Amino acid sequence: MADLGFSVFMAWAIAALFAASALVHLAGPRFIREAYERWNFAPKFYRVTGGIELLTAAFLANPITRIWGIALAALTMFVAVVTLLNNRQYAYTVPGILVMIALVPASLSAMAF
Repeated sequence: MADLGFSVFMAWAIAALFAASALVHLAGPRFIREAYERWNFAPKFYRVTGGIELLTAAFLANPITRIWGIALAALTMFVAVVTLLNNRQYAYTVPGILVMIALVPASLSAMAF
């Protein structure tokens, strides 16, 4: 059986990444607003993204809802990677792909509950 300590650590680390990203998106600095505008998203859509990321972080932090956090994190990262690929920003997809890979060990802690 997998080491649950490492799985829980991964879940918390990913939750921290999503929480930090949510705070940046909710603050809406210029570079975020300009990126969403370049990608033809609706105005203020970065706030929707921030809200989803904050919800993901909250779900990942709680062992009871961790499986929902894993699913929401995977969906969020998939959409982000596809958006970056569509806009030919290939190098920026690497962190998103690494987060999706890190969701695998984190999901082991979700299955323990």
